[in-house]
Amino acid sequence: MYEPIQLSYSINDLEPYIDSETMALHYGKHYMNYLNNLNDLLAKQGFDFNTDKEFLATNINAFPEDVRSDILYNLGGVLNHELYFNNLSPSLNNQPIGSLKTAIDKKYGSYENLKKEIVDQAKNMRGSGYVFLALKPDGELDVVSLANQNSPLFFGWTPLIAMDVWEHAYYLKHKNEKENYYDDFFELLNFSYINNLYENKKMS
Repeated sequence: MYEPIQLSYSINDLEPYIDSETMALHYGKHYMNYLNNLNDLLAKQGFDFNTDKEFLATNINAFPEDVRSDILYNLGGVLNHELYFNNLSPSLNNQPIGSLKTAIDKKYGSYENLKKEIVDQAKNMRGSGYVFLALKPDGELDVVSLANQNSPLFFGWTPLIAMDVWEHAYYLKHKNEKENYYDDFFELLNFSYINNLYENKKMS
C-alpha cells in the first residue's frame, strides 16, 4: 500500500495564512480519502505497489478500461495534494531562487507577473481544480489550470507548484474571499523545495 506523506510542519504551523482546522481536514480527511480509495482500487487489481505513483500516471493503460477513470481520479487527488502540501512551509522561503528564478524571469519577466498569471487562471476556473506551474517536456515553464483532480503528469508535464482551488482548501477561513486565499498561498510557498524539483527534473 502507498503510505501518506509526512508533513514537514505541524498542522498549526501555517497560521495565520492557513488555519489549523482547514489543514487538519485537508490533510487528514480529503487527502487521506483519495489515498485510501487509490490503495483499495489498486489492491483489487493485484497491484504490487513497487512502482512509484508518478509512473502510474503515464501507464494507466496497464489496467482494465473500466477502472482507469477511477484510478486516475484518485491518483490525481493523491499526487496533487502531496505536491500542494510539499509546496507549503512556515519558513517563508517564498521568493524564487536559483535556476528557477532565472527561468521565471525569462518566461514571465518577473515573479509578480507569474503570480498574476496563476491568479488570473484561478479566477477564471469554473468549478473545482488546481492551477499549476509546470515544466513541459521541451524544458519551458507554463501555467495551466486543470479541473477536478487532473494532473499535469497525466500529459507528460512536471508540476512544480499546485494551487488548490477546491473550496475545502480555503473556505473555513476565507469563505468566498478567494483572492485573500491566493495571497496567503503565495506567502507560504517553499521555493527551496520548488527549485529542487525544477533542477532535479532539468538534470534528468
